[in-house]
Amino acid sequence: MATASATQATLHAGHRGTRAVQRMVEYAPSTGGLALWMHHHDLVDEGAAAPKVPPVATDGRRLIYSPTFTTLPLPEQAGWVAHEVLHIALRHAHRYLALQQLVGDVDLPLYNLCADAIVNSTLSHLAWLALPKDAVQLDTLLESSLAITQPVEKSLLEWDVERLYREIDDRRPARGGGRAQERAGSQGDQREGARQAAREDGPRAARARALGARTQPDLQPGSGTRDAPEAEAEQAREWCERLLRAHAGDGEFSMLRTLGADLPRTRTPWQQVLRTQLARALTPRLDVAWSRPARSYIANQGRNAAGHRMPWEPGFSMARRVPRLAVVVDVSGSIDDALMERFAREIDAITRRLEAGLVLVIGDDRVRDVLHCQPGQSGLGGLSFEGGGGTDFTPLLQEADTHHPDIGVVLTDLDGPARFRPSWPVVWAVTEASAHAVAPFGRVLVLR
Repeated sequence: MATASATQATLHAGHRGTRAVQRMVEYAPSTGGLALWMHHHDLVDEGAAAPKVPPVATDGRRLIYSPTFTTLPLPEQAGWVAHEVLHIALRHAHRYLALQQLVGDVDLPLYNLCADAIVNSTLSHLAWLALPKDAVQLDTLLESSLAITQPVEKSLLEWDVERLYREIDDRRPARGGGRAQERAGSQGDQREGARQAAREDGPRAARARALGARTQPDLQPGSGTRDAPEAEAEQAREWCERLLRAHAGDGEFSMLRTLGADLPRTRTPWQQVLRTQLARALTPRLDVAWSRPARSYIANQGRNAAGHRMPWEPGFSMARRVPRLAVVVDVSGSIDDALMERFAREIDAITRRLEAGLVLVIGDDRVRDVLHCQPGQSGLGGLSFEGGGGTDFTPLLQEADTHHPDIGVVLTDLDGPARFRPSWPVVWAVTEASAHAVAPFGRVLVLR
């Protein structure tokens, strides 16, 4: 790919994309000017030995031009450069690595297709540039893969690249994966080959891949793309601010069709939010102890500086009651096994650290089972989800309330009524597919 030859690239003031950048700045000075923040590299012409690469690609930090770029008409050159500029500004390569670190197996061509669809739709309103004739649009991808038909402006406001990829990626373990993995391993890259051979496309991924079969992958994240966590958060914040200012500066001439859901932002991991929320509710509180004096009272022997006797000052002691967490699991929905394991590990770690009792209420439209678990031994990882059934949170919350918890976590897709509101705080833990669902009360926590 292009990155293999990038070490031989030359950097000079008149790079191959100069005329395209000038056209962008002419028509959209603020958003087109984002290209001036970026590094531009030309690949050397290797002739017939050159690998097949797109006219422009990006590793998340720079635009990498192949020799074929110069053969394109100027409007199409501007379209390619604007496309790659938005990939970098939206942090798509960095977000791919973050998603890969979070879920493990992320199919780069499929992720690239999702990112391309968002960028192409963002640029599709501009007449002064031309996108490739086979460019995939977001509304077309949603209709083809997910059977969702809606205006492109609405789609851009709702879908970011992570959510789009998760919905489309329905790959499953391949039959005969063991032999395929052995063959892939014998060809050199054992780990990567085995991972790719271990899964095959489901219907959504297959339809998406067929739609983008003629597009050229242009995202090439590598080891040099990854930033330290604190630097990544700062870069995401800076690029978000640049995009906001540029969009406001250009107005109707902006390269951004709308400020959609895919703007780069720093996201606090849900594990950290869950730990903070539960720690506040489950940490043992101090109780007033009238049978024992305060330390200050003992130190002063019950008298003030003038020697007069002071009123009795009670001390404090730890509350004796063991803090209790209620976890309500809606088994009528569906949840990925890997996500369920991560959720179970967090719950176990929190209850073990805080020595909190755990009541597990399992059900859908009625209570199916109630389990009392020791701290750190929830057994959540072994639950099975039926999916597609109806849910009524009322009996589940009422059952949890009989055990007098300090806080409750409801693992659900939020599809169902809740006619009982408990006095204790409730956290609704939902998957990313239900991120836009409205909770009847309490706080919604999206498990990504």
